[in-house]
Amino acid sequence: MSKPINQDHSSAWVIQTWLSFFVAVSATTIGILYLPVDPWIKGFMGMGLVFTVGSTVSLTKTQRDIYESKKLSSRIDEARVEKILAEHNSL
Repeated sequence: MSKPINQDHSSAWVIQTWLSFFVAVSATTIGILYLPVDPWIKGFMGMGLVFTVGSTVSLTKTQRDIYESKKLSSRIDEARVEKILAEHNSL
């Protein structure tokens, strides 16, 4: 049986993803704050930004959970096939 390769992210990649996230949110926040509109509109756009970030986090966690559950069920299926083959070869 071939073992799946566990590929960890490098610390440079993790830093880059966090930095890009904070730069994007900060730039959007600054852009909203400096808009020449009423505070109500700025508040509405700020809420939109917060909800967008929150739903993006939920979406990525859901996608990760789906991927991991498929990976686990794949391993279970592989183990079953190997068990059947081992029983068949021992006969």
